[in-house]
Amino acid sequence: MAGVDVLVETRVERPVAVVAAYAGDPGHAPEWYANIREVTWRTAPPVAVGSRMDFVAHFLGRRLAYTYEVVELVPGERLVMRTADGPFPMETTYTWEPEGDGATRMTLHNRGRPSGFAGVAAPVMESAMRRATTKDLARLKALLESH
Repeated sequence: MAGVDVLVETRVERPVAVVAAYAGDPGHAPEWYANIREVTWRTAPPVAVGSRMDFVAHFLGRRLAYTYEVVELVPGERLVMRTADGPFPMETTYTWEPEGDGATRMTLHNRGRPSGFAGVAAPVMESAMRRATTKDLARLKALLESH
């Protein structure tokens, strides 16, 4: 069964500390992810290893509800969240690196192995995820650079 592996990156003309603090706070996700409608903390913020959040998203015409758990956090460098519930186990990794004159190179990496019908549709899902994630990072860049 095919998996999904989408890596997208952008350059944000803001310091790493600013980009990582904003993008690395799951509570901000609905502000820059077009498909994420809400995030509810199961554990108290701020984000830390072991933090759990319920996400509600709409993707390819379907409502998806899932819980992410933070499995790795290196403040200002890397955040890894993972979910194993539902038909589409997923791991999402954010990385932030300084890039010249106070800018940040941010990467967003989504990996998963859908099961059932979602597994059959994995190539279509991967393409749709790549388009959506590219737009999400463009939205994040515009949002952060306008402040």
